[in-house]
Amino acid sequence: MKEQSSATLAISRPLPGASAGLIWGLVGVLAFSFTVPFTRLAVEGGAMSPLFVSCGRAVVAAILAAAALTLTKQRRPHGVQWVRLGVVAGGVVIGFPVLTSFALTTAPASHGAVVIALLPAATAVTAVLRSRERPPTSFWIMAGVGAIAAVLFAALQGGGIGGLQFSDLLLFGAVMAAAIGYAEGGLLARELGAWQTVSWALVIAAPLMIVLTGVSMVQQPPTGTPIEWAAFGYLGVISMFLGFFAWYRGLAIGPMAQVSQVQLAQPVLSIGWAALLLHEHLSAATVLGGVAVIGCAATAVRARGGRRPTTPRRSP
Repeated sequence: MKEQSSATLAISRPLPGASAGLIWGLVGVLAFSFTVPFTRLAVEGGAMSPLFVSCGRAVVAAILAAAALTLTKQRRPHGVQWVRLGVVAGGVVIGFPVLTSFALTTAPASHGAVVIALLPAATAVTAVLRSRERPPTSFWIMAGVGAIAAVLFAALQGGGIGGLQFSDLLLFGAVMAAAIGYAEGGLLARELGAWQTVSWALVIAAPLMIVLTGVSMVQQPPTGTPIEWAAFGYLGVISMFLGFFAWYRGLAIGPMAQVSQVQLAQPVLSIGWAALLLHEHLSAATVLGGVAVIGCAATAVRARGGRRPTTPRRSP
């Protein structure tokens, strides 16, 4: 009877080892690490509006996603999966790109990278709440300390405790949106597949993104240098599409808690790219703020990842 139980039938082909998940996660993080500097590059000169950059890149990615889904004849999601895809779309297709694009019109890329360094811890918190886990108290403490460190950094950069700028609020909102999208997308990727998840999310958001892109072009026809257009192209093809192939693949292989730690390298890389490509000056406050936020996020994520799963007792 046990050989014919539903538990036996439900077993699918095994996922690759954890090292494969980490490698895919690293590829995704490397792709994402250019997002903040290139967004700053695209919107800084004013030739392209933040609305065009954030929505237009989603349209580019949606065209690629629709083509990939059609050519490979992917089966459509069903039932509640559409709702969950809407959550992913709202977080990573709409929320994060739009909020960061507007924030980076005034905030330096290095400043934005430090605030966004909260994302790994925020993703871990969202995943914990989503899966109703019970991580150790140290997880919540370090996640909270990391949030406080990021707020203090943003405030002090603005001239004092009361110096939070509107761009900082947008960046914190972007972190929350991305954390929700990452956590839900990582879970959904196990059902639909990694690239399929982000592709369907892009398709769902496409009608709204097309309308907003058209509005932005009417309000301010986009222009720009070849470098600015190249940055926009990267955001559409890599940051919004191919990067998610690798990232969600890594999260789907998992373990999600361990793979999410790889994201701790993203703000370090982004700050480095901002200095190298945009020639932004890295002040002591930026370096110390980045170390503090990344350190707290690393401790929080590892505290959750190191939690031993409880084994349910069997009835006699």
